[in-house]
Amino acid sequence: MGGKELVELTNKVYKQTLLFPKKEPLRYKIRETADEILKNVVEWESLNKKDLLFEIEKNLQIIKAFFNVVKWQNWVSYFDILRIELEYDKVRDYYKEQAIEKKPAFAKATAGRKKKVVKKPLNLRKKKILDILKQREKVQVGDIKEIMGRVSKRTIRRDFDDLLKQNLVERLGQSNSTYYVLTNTRTEV
Repeated sequence: MGGKELVELTNKVYKQTLLFPKKEPLRYKIRETADEILKNVVEWESLNKKDLLFEIEKNLQIIKAFFNVVKWQNWVSYFDILRIELEYDKVRDYYKEQAIEKKPAFAKATAGRKKKVVKKPLNLRKKKILDILKQREKVQVGDIKEIMGRVSKRTIRRDFDDLLKQNLVERLGQSNSTYYVLTNTRTEV
């Protein structure tokens, strides 16, 4: 959702509010809120995104509440207001998605220089783990243990730790609900 689409959406709001009674305070409140949302989106690139996301979310809730009042007044078509609400929902979803930073689970905060990751050649066991991960979307240590048989869970965990350090897999979850996925194929769980 770019700035151009939001300007068009704000313009639709202005056109709809023209149909409200002239002295109706809601006419101006809705316009102010639409302007505020537009302003927030324009500021998106330069400010802290999480704080701005809160502002966008707050203003979207306000404008939706105003639209609920408008629906009861019958000043404009119910479906026109519904279409505008749906477009604002798309705005909210888009900026929520943009604000989510993808970080590996259990990432350690390091001060100073980053350590170089030395890529060691993978042994047969680690290659087999990666092959299993390619076949399935996510696996647990117990799944690998069932397939490999005589290898201990502790050894499999060490292999996963090495694969994590080499940034080949990601760890999702904690304790008994820990899953591993390939880093380049991860989807939201």
